[in-house]
Parts: sequence; C-alpha cells; structure tokens
Amino acid sequence: MPDWAEQACGVYTRRYAELDLTVGLVVGSQRCLIVDTRGSRGQGEELAAAVREVTSAPPEIVLTHAHFDHAFGAAALSAAFGDRPIWAHTGCRRALTNHGEHDRREWMERYRACGEHALVDDLSATPIAAPTHTFERSARVDLGDRTVELVHPGPGHTDHDVIAVAGDVLFAGDLVEHVPGGSFTEESFGPDAHLDAWPTALDHVLTHRPRVVLPGHGDPVDAPFVTRARDDLRTLADLRTAVRAGTLTPAGALEAAPLPPEVSRAALT
Repeated sequence: MPDWAEQACGVYTRRYAELDLTVGLVVGSQRCLIVDTRGSRGQGEELAAAVREVTSAPPEIVLTHAHFDHAFGAAALSAAFGDRPIWAHTGCRRALTNHGEHDRREWMERYRACGEHALVDDLSATPIAAPTHTFERSARVDLGDRTVELVHPGPGHTDHDVIAVAGDVLFAGDLVEHVPGGSFTEESFGPDAHLDAWPTALDHVLTHRPRVVLPGHGDPVDAPFVTRARDDLRTLADLRTAVRAGTLTPAGALEAAPLPPEVSRAALT
C-alpha cells in the first residue's frame, strides 16, 4: 500500500497505482478534510483506515467531481466515521444521480475484460452516495485552526469541478493531470468535458498562486506546469473552432495540435 506524502504542514497526499489516482488529506485541530474517496466500497474502506493512521479527528469529505474513481468510495468512507458530511458542487449530485449507474456498468465491463474480477465484484456491491452539502460557487470548511476553501472554477473536465485550496497547496482534481511526458490523456476529454471553458478554469486555479498543485492523476506540479496545460487547451479549443468553421481540416488540426495525436484527437472530437 502507498504511504502518505506531506505536501505542507498537515496537508497530505496518498497516490495509488490503480489509475494513478491521488487523494488528499488536510488535518486541522478539530476536524480533517478528505479530498476524493477512490472508486469502490472496498477502496473507500481502505482509505478510511489509512486516514486513521494519520489523525483521529473526525473527517469531512469533498468530491472534486462525480467520476467513479473519485466519488464512489464516499459511502463507505463516510459510514466508517459515522456518516460524515460530503461536500460537492450541486452539479456533482446531479451527475451521480443521472450517470452514476452508467459509470458503474462501464467500469465493471472494463475490469471484467482485464480479468480484474475482484474489482468487478467490489464495484457491483458499492453504494453510490449523494453529497450532503452542495454549493454553486464556493464554500469554506472549518477544520478548527485552519480553513479549506472549496471553489468551482467553472466548467472544464466536467461542468461541476471543484478545487480545494489549503494555503499554498491546491487540490485540482482532474482539471490538471500529469502523465509521463504530458499533461492529459484521452480519458481527460470525455463526453462531459468543456474544452472551450477549460482554459478559463485553469486561469482561476492560477489566481490562487499555488506553490504545489495536486493533480487527480500523476505527479504533483507547479504553477508553470498549469500555465502550459492551459495554453495547450486554449490551442486545442482554437483548432477545434477552426475545424468547425471550415477554415482548417481535421488532419491539419491534428498536425498543429500541441498534445500527442491520440490525446489531441479525443479533445478535438
């Protein structure tokens, strides 16, 4: 199992080999905040035990978005501590209600095809918890001697992304990813992504002047990395606009795109 890595005093990350997912923990004098929950009942229970290794403070939970790998462990995690609050953007509740079961079936099929039958069974038995505390623009979670700001920076990876700001450390969810040699994957640009608006969301991330940005997947990054990712997204959005306007061919857009062909193709389509 992975260890906790301390990014600042009382601010931790735990990075899993499964989907290269990163979760967060911010510890205060009276409460702690868990950022994302992993993707199943068993994974949520494992995370609860890992949190207890660091602190006995009762937790609150925030979901950066509704995708299964970030949100489906919430029910088990909340229950492990006695039904704790789950924070999210209002759109996250809607997405879990409308698309949660589809997300579950899709990933069960993926795991089944890979022979990961234990994960299939775990995901099948996972209850999907709705957030208990929702907001439109921002909220503040009081942990006693410190406060974590939860902010919806606008649509990007989804229409309900949330960042969590703990001092100069910022948890970005999948608004930011860091893969070997690049900043995004094909999975980044799913059907609920908003390519045209995503650069503005990253502008909002940068206004917080973070020292460290924790992506939903991959290594920690800094503000210059986020700036480059924003510029790449803006270029992709401009290329897609040109293709739709008929002033550029799809092949020409792929040739001019700043990301690898398979990633750019997913973004442009």
